[in-house]
Amino acid sequence: MERYVILTNRKRAIVALVHTVVFLTVAMYGMLMVVRPLAMNSPAAAWVMTAVYAVVTSILLVLAAFAGNGIERMYFAFCTISAGFGLARQILGDGRMYAAVYIRVAMLACAVAAGIVILRRHTQPGGITVSDRQDG
Repeated sequence: MERYVILTNRKRAIVALVHTVVFLTVAMYGMLMVVRPLAMNSPAAAWVMTAVYAVVTSILLVLAAFAGNGIERMYFAFCTISAGFGLARQILGDGRMYAAVYIRVAMLACAVAAGIVILRRHTQPGGITVSDRQDG
């Protein structure tokens, strides 16, 4: 079986996939919103969202670097690209980064597909790992 470093068992793969589907839904909802460029006089909420995007992008980049095999690394890379374009859109606004919303949705859709592949590999016969047996 392929070596997974982060999504080591079925439960983790399910949690990751659920999160990705939720964020895909949020990104699709984001298509309806207009994002203005970040400026010194921007509302506090815009600065908080920028900080959240920066932290999430950084964490996902580290996870992509530590991922064990190709599909796991691709999953986290798709998520990282999506978060990075969300950060760029938050900073630059829709005037300069209008395509960011479409790239975010496309990358999250790819991440969902990769997550399904990972989940299927965990549920295949012979794909049960020691950590699955311990987690119940």
